[in-house]
Amino acid sequence: MEIVLEHVSKTYPGQREAAVEDVSLTIPAGEFVVFVGPSGSGKTTTMRMINRLIEPSSGRITIGGQDALSIDANKLRQSIGYAIQQGGLFPHMTVAQNIAVVPKLLKWDKKRIADRVEELLDMVGLDSAEFSHRYPRQLSGGQQQRVGVARALAADPPVLLMDEPFGAVDPITRGLLQDELMQLQAELRKTIVFVTHDFSEAVKLGDKIAVLGEKSKVLQYDSPEAILANPANETVEGFVGSGASLQQLNLLRVRDVEIEQRPTAHEGDSVAQFAAEIGDGWGIILDARDRPVRWTDARHLVGATSIKGIGLPLGETVSTASTLQDALEAILAERNASAVVTGSRGRYVGVVTIETLIESIRALREHHLGNPAIVDPHADDAVGSAAEGTS
Repeated sequence: MEIVLEHVSKTYPGQREAAVEDVSLTIPAGEFVVFVGPSGSGKTTTMRMINRLIEPSSGRITIGGQDALSIDANKLRQSIGYAIQQGGLFPHMTVAQNIAVVPKLLKWDKKRIADRVEELLDMVGLDSAEFSHRYPRQLSGGQQQRVGVARALAADPPVLLMDEPFGAVDPITRGLLQDELMQLQAELRKTIVFVTHDFSEAVKLGDKIAVLGEKSKVLQYDSPEAILANPANETVEGFVGSGASLQQLNLLRVRDVEIEQRPTAHEGDSVAQFAAEIGDGWGIILDARDRPVRWTDARHLVGATSIKGIGLPLGETVSTASTLQDALEAILAERNASAVVTGSRGRYVGVVTIETLIESIRALREHHLGNPAIVDPHADDAVGSAAEGTS
């Protein structure tokens, strides 16, 4: 559903100054729009007015062409997914009960709810049998955030609001959660409004970015590419920062470059056949759901009677939705100068290599040759030097 804000303002009782003043913008249906701005700029207030957690003082907000104020507030919120920092889970409810909150309010039958909970846990990478009956205190921060996203998606809402949902997790987990969200969006095509203060996160996730200033004034509203190439003013330039050339790596996804294949096997497969396929190279061992779990080479298979337990754990993997920046970081941490790529539900897709990445960066540089502000002529040389250091 398209969301339109027309001259929206919010002034809190007892305050002379508006927290949000005269904001107008259109969020296209099925697109991922990121509000980015400094603390206190009103970006969260602006987002919360969409589902009327905060009522606007003036102006008009339409969702799918319907005035939000004409919809019962509770029904409106039940039709809009909402995910916040640390998941916002109810501590006295199990994971399954947390996810089922809105479907129960909508009076879904028990079987439909149970099926939906299982489907969503699988979708966000958690095993239903293992996690359904746990309580939030028994989960890691990343697991809590996954459950929070599952709960927001429970009733399959057309709109999803996300208020700095990954701000409280460590950088590695944050990157993985971002990738999973992008993978979900590729499948579901929700209209997503996402609030962050991290411009790199905005570039990675957003189809469009709204850079907001004081009182949520829209300083620039455009694609990440356009904002990186042509910041509207000095304030936006400050958000872009000096690392604009590296930000270009966040504009291409792993799915946009060549993905190579390596031999694969499951634990019950023939050792001899797997060894023959690997030859002088290396291969990947998959679990029963075709998710990569370990890598191995011919040395690991010598004398082995079973693939079970053979090889070494995989390091950091990337998904098809990951950016080339993510892929670079994963590759530089691996001894094979490549990173394993996963797709929907974490299933194996292939590998991306440092050679492919260097060629992609070189092509990206040539494409943007007319924009010296965002091109680093030595970017691919730096990547190549880093790769040599890992070999």
